[in-house]
Amino acid sequence: MSNFQRVAGADRGLRPARTACILGDGRPLSGPPLAAMASKKILVVEDNEDNRRILVYRLRKIGEFEIREATNGLEALEQVRRDPPHLIFMDLKMPVMDGWEATRRIREMAVGDTVRIIALTAQAMQGDEEKALAIGCDDYLAKPVVDPALVREKLERLLGVAA
Repeated sequence: MSNFQRVAGADRGLRPARTACILGDGRPLSGPPLAAMASKKILVVEDNEDNRRILVYRLRKIGEFEIREATNGLEALEQVRRDPPHLIFMDLKMPVMDGWEATRRIREMAVGDTVRIIALTAQAMQGDEEKALAIGCDDYLAKPVVDPALVREKLERLLGVAA
């Protein structure tokens, strides 16, 4: 069974609840998707399929985003050139081109200042968060992403919409 299936409750025969969690201010974590989210484009760049599915699952529970996926930094650059997303979840350690280099190159593009980037890593080394912020990431998140409230908070802060 994959990590995604376990997180989604499939190992216990469960379907995730629409309001599985309550945020600190009493708002439900998920519920009816908000119209403000429908126009937001999010690119998930992650080479590990299970981690990518978990994050996409979390995002779909939070809002009706236009979600696109890439498996390495080179694919991410191509997608940003074609149709820049509002936000990127960028794995830092990937084959072909890692997230460190992809983030540097995105920041050099004409649209580079308008795209929010959240660095993702499973094997955080001391100093990685500071290094990620220094190369142009707007935030940092450990994976697998299992805390939907944390994802929601980062989206609200970086995209400027209440999720």
